[in-house]
Amino acid sequence: MSKQLNLLSSGKVIATALHTEMEQSYLEYAMSVIVGRALPDVRDGLKPVHRRILYAMHELGLTPDRPYRKCARVVGDVLGKYHPHGDQAVYDALVRLVQDFSSRYPLLAGHGNFGSVDNDPPAAMRYTETRLSPIGNQSLLEEIGESTVEFAANFDNSQQEPTVLPAQLPTLLLNGCSGIAVGMATNIPPHNLGEIVDALVALIDSPDMTLEKLMALVPGPDFPTGGEIVGKQGIIDAYTNGRGSITVRAVTSIEEIQPGRGRHRRPVIIVTELPYQVNKAGCIEKIASLINQGRIEGIADLRDESDREGMRIVIELKREAQPPAVLEQLYRLTPLQSNFGVIMLALVNGVPLQLSLKEVLQKFLDFREQTLTRRYQNQLEQAQSRQHLVEGLIKALDHLDDLIEILRHAPDGTTAKVQLKSQFQLSGSQADAILAMPMRRLTGLEQQNLRQEFDDLAQEIGDLERLLGNRHELLKALKKDLRALKKQYSDPRRTVIHGAAAKTEIFAAPVSDESVIVELNQRGYARCMRVSKRKNNAPDLSGELADVSTDLTIFRHTTELTTDLLLFTGSGKAYGVGLQSIPFTSSKGKGKPLVTLLPDSGRDDEIIARFLSTEISDTSQLILLSQQGKIKRLPMSEFAEMTSRGLGAAKIKSGDQLGWVVKAEQETNVAIATSSGRLLNIPITEIPEMGRTAQGNQVFRLRKQESIVGLAAVRDDADLLLISSKGYCKRLPIDLLRLGKVGDLGTQAMQFMIKSDGLIALLPANPNQDVIVLSNQERAARLNIETLPMWGQDGPGTQLLKTKRGEVLENTVVIPKADTEKET
Repeated sequence: MSKQLNLLSSGKVIATALHTEMEQSYLEYAMSVIVGRALPDVRDGLKPVHRRILYAMHELGLTPDRPYRKCARVVGDVLGKYHPHGDQAVYDALVRLVQDFSSRYPLLAGHGNFGSVDNDPPAAMRYTETRLSPIGNQSLLEEIGESTVEFAANFDNSQQEPTVLPAQLPTLLLNGCSGIAVGMATNIPPHNLGEIVDALVALIDSPDMTLEKLMALVPGPDFPTGGEIVGKQGIIDAYTNGRGSITVRAVTSIEEIQPGRGRHRRPVIIVTELPYQVNKAGCIEKIASLINQGRIEGIADLRDESDREGMRIVIELKREAQPPAVLEQLYRLTPLQSNFGVIMLALVNGVPLQLSLKEVLQKFLDFREQTLTRRYQNQLEQAQSRQHLVEGLIKALDHLDDLIEILRHAPDGTTAKVQLKSQFQLSGSQADAILAMPMRRLTGLEQQNLRQEFDDLAQEIGDLERLLGNRHELLKALKKDLRALKKQYSDPRRTVIHGAAAKTEIFAAPVSDESVIVELNQRGYARCMRVSKRKNNAPDLSGELADVSTDLTIFRHTTELTTDLLLFTGSGKAYGVGLQSIPFTSSKGKGKPLVTLLPDSGRDDEIIARFLSTEISDTSQLILLSQQGKIKRLPMSEFAEMTSRGLGAAKIKSGDQLGWVVKAEQETNVAIATSSGRLLNIPITEIPEMGRTAQGNQVFRLRKQESIVGLAAVRDDADLLLISSKGYCKRLPIDLLRLGKVGDLGTQAMQFMIKSDGLIALLPANPNQDVIVLSNQERAARLNIETLPMWGQDGPGTQLLKTKRGEVLENTVVIPKADTEKET
């Protein structure tokens, strides 16, 4: 039997109490998790894995102006150089930095499937691509090459990595953070960039600012998914002590729908925004489960109508249900109302501390001031070093003959360097710069450039010394940087804050003989609203092109609820849609895509014309014109009785499409315009009246690269409005155009000052209407027809709208002048 080793007496084993060893080891493990994984740094707001991802992408050159790179490549670099953990953990962190529903201001941009609010998993890293977003690159990495932060060795001492990024914005507050460590956790909500910058600037000016004044600038979190915050006490607690509970609700509205013809209208609850981090699919599943269990009553149907335009969950109620009562049950039992538990815990000098809002802002300002000081100090040292070299070059050039004499007779570079230092009193670096100077520096222009560079460096050094020597000037520069970032990246608040519990508005359905407003917007959504005697909110557009962010109303009429809409599509079909099947909404309601009210066969068609059934009379005529010039006339009465399947209005040959349908009366003239400025003026009687299945006659032959751009039916004493793609407008009396007939060449009625210009629209110049003109760069202008100048047949018109380079006008929308009616 082998002899046992006496380890205890050999001194190789140290006896210790088990509980002492466990306490020490567990504490070391806990601090490792806290500092190295779970908690963000208060300075740049990042956990180590996020910091390493961003720095690795910076080293790879994945800036916003460079192509996307596979996520697998990024993850590989992070693992191999900086983060020795699992690849899935790194990829999950990367995905979250891309998701715009997780981060208020995503630090990365991505191509591919990065998940959804339905908790769909992202695609594998070999399929997705990423690069730095503009705000991520500028606010976190722009200054990293200027010795602004400390670097440390990586896990195997083969690389250097930053211990913190030189953040220009408090990412901890902008995007928030969540993490679970050992014995502690953090959960910081996202905030609005503009509000946070305003608070930082105010705090610089007034370091003793109270929380009340601070909350006037930062009223509360601003979640990327919107929602509504109910009550302010939770916000006050969180901002005061660093811990609080904020109640967040979904954004809902109550509307009315008619499930089908002949069926009674019933209320629906529409959900358009969910609380932050609520899984949409899971929320719908929870509601359905509670309905099946009988815990929520009054719901007849539940469906998800979300699309690329946004979220839309429809909760259809039973006829006898009270919407406020059902909504209260939903808030109480489902994630439509949830609490966000705020824990503002972050690392301060490597120690986890729970901070108030003011403390987080102040810690960031202290770090930013330190970063700017290091940045300016580095720039100063570089400028002084360069100035020193330039000074030596100038001194040598001032004694050019002596310099050449030394270089000509020196046996080697070392001897030449010693002689230069001795004769011209130069430093070693100056002598090296002279010896490395190319021959072109001897020219007069190059000497002048060196002297200009010396003066510029002297100015730069003076500015930097002023910033470093005067804290007030340094803080002014800090505020200037913050305001510049706000101007570039700020956006409107998404989350609404209610001081108390939000009340649910109820919009009662109108009775069948009550007047309603029906509206269609340019994106194809339809809605009905009640009528009140308040002024309509017309689009706030002037006579100059400006950016537009709202959908324009292209059809708005007040009529009875029993009226039908008569719709014509590009395939030559006509459909009738009852107003009772269009959602009844508030002014904030989005409505419903009109094509979804058509049968399946018509849902892929473009709706090109809309009329009310009240416009149909025995004398009304319809003029139908295809894009290739086939024209015919139909009695409007043929569409008085419409079926749900629709009727054929014109036979359209392959490659052609119905382009215009206008209503006309007897004793009317019809004007047709082409892109080259050619107009044909014909009496309505010259247009053949044909059946619904007929194709029509060719109105005139189109020239090469010429297309039809407009059709108008007006009286013979009316005016026409012509608009070109470069902003030229012309109001033209129709009686100046000679009368023709179908098949004529027409009259050249618009000349163009610019070769690439062309006509885009022909409209009746109705003084009771305004025209909104839209460009290819999502800009629009509103034109008052009454103020437009009158022109004759010759001439280009007046350029009323100035376009940018590459911008052309491409569409028009005719709207009634602002009236006295507005939806409630």
